[in-house]
Order: sequence, then C-alpha cells, then structure tokens
Amino acid sequence: MEKNLTHIALFAALIAVLGLVPKIDLASGVPITAQSLGIMLCGTVLGAKRGALAVLLFLGLALAGLPLLSGGRGGLGLLASPTVGYLIGFPVAAYVTGAVTTHLKTNIGLAAGLGAALGGVLVLNGLGVIGMSVMLGKTLPEAALLAAPFLIGDSIKAGLAGLLTQSIAKMRPQALLSRA
Repeated sequence: MEKNLTHIALFAALIAVLGLVPKIDLASGVPITAQSLGIMLCGTVLGAKRGALAVLLFLGLALAGLPLLSGGRGGLGLLASPTVGYLIGFPVAAYVTGAVTTHLKTNIGLAAGLGAALGGVLVLNGLGVIGMSVMLGKTLPEAALLAAPFLIGDSIKAGLAGLLTQSIAKMRPQALLSRA
C-alpha cells in the first residue's frame, strides 16, 4: 500500500514538473504543454487505476489553487475555461492508457505507445474538443479544428511514452506497475 501511494504521489509530482516546461499559447485559449506526456506516463507505468489516481491527486491540488498547471495556473476558475474538457479528460486518458498497456499482450514499448495514442491522444483530445465546444460556443467541428495543432505534438508524446516505458521495463522491470 505504501509503495502504491509513493508511486501515485511521485507521478503527480512528475505532471507538475512537466508544467515548468514553457507552454505555447494558442488562439483557442488551450495551451500546448508537456503535461500530457506525464498523463500518458501515469497510465503506461502505473497502470489504469494508479495512473488515474495520480492524475486525480494532481488535479485536486491544482483545483485547490496550487499553480501546478503550465504557466502557473490553478484554482476552480479552470473549470470555467476552454481547458475544462482536457482537465476532465486527464484521469480518463491515464486510465485508458493504463488499461491498454496492461491488457495488450505484446512488446511493452508497442503496448505503451498504442495505449498512449488511444488514451493520451484520442480520448484526451476528444474530451478536450467537447469542452472547447461548450466553453467557446463553437460547433464540434469548429472546436476540432482548434484542437488540430495538438494532434501532432500529442502523437510525438505518445511515441515518447512508449519508448520511455520500454526503457523503464529494461532497466527496472519491477517499477513497471502496469505489467505487474
């Protein structure tokens, strides 16, 4: 139990640290950040449940007002911003990424990359588009066009998540809880 709590806290901290990488602001009001890589890694390394819990811990702290999101953002006001769909999607994306990584019985790097692509790219951006549509008063196709710039970067991050997970599996297989 203590090991699980430590991993959850460490991965919540990893997401926060990735928020220190400078964001790229877009016209939609949703920035491109490195934090989605952390969301993907939560799932690929910790598995579905622990990965989602790490993200929920991070979100709880950010919504409580800690400036943990890229650009030093935090607080309940985030729930009334164009990023709300992405915030709601963070734990769902980690869960889906972890479930695919755990259950896809193939090379861990491939399973993690596919899990990250499904959870961290498709699910996360799908929920993000819905949130932007609602908050910006746009149709779903209009919001999808606003989210298009995220797809390239998120696809690269999914590949990185697969490679990093495969490296962890080689160097410290006991640390890869998604396959434990």
